[in-house]
Amino acid sequence: MALLNFTRLQKQLSLFDVYVISTGAMISSGFFLLPGIAVTHAGPGVVLAYLLSGVLILPAMLSQAELATAMPRAGGAYYFLDRTLGPLVGAIGGVGTWIALVLKSAFALIGMGAYLALVVDVPIVPTAVAFTVVFAALNIAGAKESSGLLRVLVVTLLSILAFFIIHGLTEVGAGAVDVPIRRRFTPLLPYGIDGLLGTVGLVFVSYVGLTQVASLAEEVKNPDRNIPLGMGLALATVTAVYVLGVYIMVAVLGTDTLGGSLTPVADAANAFWSWLPRRAGVLLIVVAAIVAFASMSNAGILAASRYPLAMARDRLFPDRLATTGRWGTPVAAIALTCTLLVVFLVVLDVESVAKLASSLQLLLFAFINVAVIVMRESRIEAYDPGFRSPLYPWVQLVGLFVPIVLVAEMGWLPVLFTVGITALCFGWYTYYAQPRIARDGAIYHVFERLGRRRFAGLDRELRDLMKEKGLRAEDPFDEVVARASVIDIAESASLETIIGDASALLHRRLPVTTQELFDRFGRGVGMGGTPVAFGAALIHTRLPEIEISELVLVRCRGGVRIDVDDEDLVRQAADVPIRAVFCLVSGESDPGRHLRILAQLAGRVEDEDFMSEWLRSRDEQELKETLLRDDRFLSLKLKSGTKAEALIGHSLNELNLPPGSLVALIRRYGETIVPRGRTVLREGDRLTVIGEPEGLRKLAEQYGR
Repeated sequence: MALLNFTRLQKQLSLFDVYVISTGAMISSGFFLLPGIAVTHAGPGVVLAYLLSGVLILPAMLSQAELATAMPRAGGAYYFLDRTLGPLVGAIGGVGTWIALVLKSAFALIGMGAYLALVVDVPIVPTAVAFTVVFAALNIAGAKESSGLLRVLVVTLLSILAFFIIHGLTEVGAGAVDVPIRRRFTPLLPYGIDGLLGTVGLVFVSYVGLTQVASLAEEVKNPDRNIPLGMGLALATVTAVYVLGVYIMVAVLGTDTLGGSLTPVADAANAFWSWLPRRAGVLLIVVAAIVAFASMSNAGILAASRYPLAMARDRLFPDRLATTGRWGTPVAAIALTCTLLVVFLVVLDVESVAKLASSLQLLLFAFINVAVIVMRESRIEAYDPGFRSPLYPWVQLVGLFVPIVLVAEMGWLPVLFTVGITALCFGWYTYYAQPRIARDGAIYHVFERLGRRRFAGLDRELRDLMKEKGLRAEDPFDEVVARASVIDIAESASLETIIGDASALLHRRLPVTTQELFDRFGRGVGMGGTPVAFGAALIHTRLPEIEISELVLVRCRGGVRIDVDDEDLVRQAADVPIRAVFCLVSGESDPGRHLRILAQLAGRVEDEDFMSEWLRSRDEQELKETLLRDDRFLSLKLKSGTKAEALIGHSLNELNLPPGSLVALIRRYGETIVPRGRTVLREGDRLTVIGEPEGLRKLAEQYGR
């Protein structure tokens, strides 16, 4: 089982934060350090290797974005693999991704020391260790503070690189280099296709930071939009920088000079920025490199530390790693991550770090693509990603096949390292984690379709995630509540009677008989599909005959008597009397929307003040307003001498409401009337207006509340 009392991380990262974290996690060693090593394996074809790597990471990006919008939790690949393929694969994925990110951060810190050594006489490894301590302290201070630094670093970096690329292309295009460009790129592939594929695997590490932000999904605002869009923009930016920048390096320096250089960008800039004052061009590139390595290292530690955090929440790691400090950050997980980072800095050389990081990440990307296939084929209704990968399943099949080929082309060391990490994770899971947990992944939902067992706990967890994510912009929750029928009962009533009355009201709106509705609701209750908590029951069903969602709200002040054969329901009602019943019916064409509306109702019921407001409401209008989102409705009382006086005497057709806003309810003379376009507003009317927050703010300023 998972820890139940861990602290949720705050949602504080915007679209721009997602963009800068992804961009900052990519542009570093892959650009400032790796080209000099990669060109020795592919010759001028290194430019093509960078382009292919950018294209080949697309399946992993699309799959990661889909999983992150369905399950926005800290832990990224670990959490996705654990919930889809089970805890064993989750452990392999979690430890593997964690180590890969730490290796990539170590790679960046080595590059940081190498470039700093161009202007200051400092030892590379001790300098990298010192920066590790600095970034650890910054991450402990908070994700928002860390991403705030990244904004400055990435904007500065992209500005300098734009200058480098524009000037470099101008010089190359004008023929200012000492050797014809054609000779620089002939032959394009001196080591053949095998050399190209091996180099693609080597430079793949340059792009793996793209998906780091998935491990921060729990902290991203509006993840359905911001995660896929931010990742896509970052990939487009970085691919352009890599391909154009490496092309300039090869064109200006040639493969012989470029090969083996640990400061290739500075060497290229020094060759064509001769018009700048002495060493000014090199200093500018050193600044850009330090900024790039700093942003990548910081982003890498930020993302990597969320993996031990997530695994500790699920009891795969010691519970201590699941705790957060006074700033709301996982201090123990950050400390462990940085300790491992220091070990890699001291033990490994540059090329080994790059290869090992790439091989691990390639394996995990293959698993991620399998995870999307499993989630789609499991047909869990609560799997409701805000972004769905296009061209399913072909994209995922390509994303599964390509990593296997690339790892095989990288040599025996990365293969052995990957196998060793896998074996280590298997041993850790078997002897430490397995006795502490009791769950399985979505793979068992696929097996269930073949007649084997499933893990019901995953359904509940995904529904809880839907509740936390909230509604989508297109979900008609407010409209459904506004047009809902209301039953208000002063005394006690049986659940069967309430379902019967609700079915009769819904029959008036839907092309379904009262008896059929009653039977479908009753079947759901009998099968244990009625969530009950905090004095409320959510009774629901879906029918093929309808497209829209309809709702009946029932307030039973005297409490609901449970007259159905369901021990759990009887026990729950005995603990807390049921005084609110919601009967929801939707079509079968969009199960996700049905579940999101249910999740929104459940989330409101869990609010501390809900039941007191529900019982205190004086009329149907106030009952509905207890369910509406605070920023999505506005209540106006029309009285002479107030701002709202200007509305009296006008029909609804004459009102100039902001786009997307509408008058949903009118309370007049103690009755609730259905608003129509020709309805004329009168003194004493109380209006409930629903719409977008910005439009409602304007109405509030114009007419008051």
